[in-house]
Amino acid sequence: MSSHPPAVDAVSGTPRIVHISDLHGYLTDARSALTTIGETDQYPPLVTSDNDGRLHWARNEYVLIVNGDVVDRGPASKECLQLVWRLQREAPPGRVRYHLGNHELAILLPTFVHWPRAYSTTLSDEEQRAFLTRVAEGDVTVAYEGYEYTYSHAGRNKAFQAADVNAQAQAAASELLAEGFDQATQKRIASHYATVCQLGRNGGRGADAGLCWMDFAHLEPSAPPQVVGHSKRLKPVRKGNVVCGNVIRANNGTPGGEGVLIEEPTGLTAIRRSPDGGVRVAHNI
Repeated sequence: MSSHPPAVDAVSGTPRIVHISDLHGYLTDARSALTTIGETDQYPPLVTSDNDGRLHWARNEYVLIVNGDVVDRGPASKECLQLVWRLQREAPPGRVRYHLGNHELAILLPTFVHWPRAYSTTLSDEEQRAFLTRVAEGDVTVAYEGYEYTYSHAGRNKAFQAADVNAQAQAAASELLAEGFDQATQKRIASHYATVCQLGRNGGRGADAGLCWMDFAHLEPSAPPQVVGHSKRLKPVRKGNVVCGNVIRANNGTPGGEGVLIEEPTGLTAIRRSPDGGVRVAHNI
C-alpha cells in the first residue's frame, strides 16, 4: 500500500491544497494554470520555470492534486505526464497527488473502454505496465480528503473513504499486472471495483457511474462536500456542496480562462488566467 496518507490532516501544518484537472494533453494551458498562483499578491509560487520552460516544484507548503485526465485530446499527452512525474519527484513525498480519471482508466482497461485511437489506449505494453505499476505502488490514486472537500475525478453522491477507493485502485492494477489484460479480466476488474471503475449509462457518464466517470450533472447539491473535474466548464461551478474545477479544456484555444482552485481551512478560492494574461482571484466560491 502507498505510504502517503490520502488526507491533509496527515500533513504537518496547514498546507494549501491546489486543484487542477483535465490537462488532456494541453501542456501550454497546464503550464499557464499552474503558474497563475505565483503571479498573485496573496500566494507564493507553486512552480518555477527553468531556462527551457520546464516547470519545477518551488519551495512551498502546498499539496497539489492533479485530479485526473492528464492525457488524450491534446497534442502533448506524454509531455503532460512527464510534468506530473517530475513534480512528484521534486516535491516532498505525498505532496503531489495524481488521481485516476476516465482517461487514465482507459490505460488500465483499454479493451473495456475501447477508444482505439486515443493516446491512453495505444501505449506500448511496456508503457502500459509502467503506468499500472505506478498505480499499484500508490503513486497514482483516486481520492484525497482535504479540509472540507474530498477530491476525486468525477465524484459520488454517497460518502466514501479515500483510503478505501485508493486501495481498490491498487488492487485492480496489481491484479491486471499479475493476470494480464484480456477482455474477460478487464471486465471482471471493472465489475469488482465498481465504485472506482463502473461506466454508467449515457456513454459512461450516467448517475450509476463510478468515481472516474459520473457527470457533474448527476451530483446532487446535498452530496458530501467534493471537488471534481471531468465535466468541462468555462469557470469553476458550485452546486450545493460540490464544486467542478475542470476549466482547461473548455477554455482551450481562447485567451485566458485556465486556472486552479485553492482550498484552505477558511474556504475555497479560484485563480484564473485573464484574457489579457493577468490573473483573477475569486475567494469563497
